[in-house]
Amino acid sequence: MFDAAFASIAVGFAERFGAPFVDAVAWWPGEPVKDAGGSIISPGTPVQYPCRAQFDAPTIEMRQAEGFTEKDARILVLGFSATLDDKAEIRVASGDNAGQWRLLTVTRDPAGVGYECRARRK
Repeated sequence: MFDAAFASIAVGFAERFGAPFVDAVAWWPGEPVKDAGGSIISPGTPVQYPCRAQFDAPTIEMRQAEGFTEKDARILVLGFSATLDDKAEIRVASGDNAGQWRLLTVTRDPAGVGYECRARRK
């Protein structure tokens, strides 16, 4: 309950004073349907939820993680009505960070308002 209220306040504050949150979509490919032999007969139905995303430089902890590259970004995700995980992508339609971002790590922010992610553009 409080996390949704704080996220709403943060988004409102960002819109009023120009913080760099952009409209985005959290997207999952869906679960494939397989036949008895294990062959995929349908790729599944993609699932998506609207959200707000802020792109930032990776944290020191992210930079020290195995597999880090200089192309990785830190994404803060707010206004999200489901549970975000590293099987999702963040998709941004326009602007400096337009494109599809594969999530490499996902954690709740310390206040429980949103998510902090390390991501790489696809």
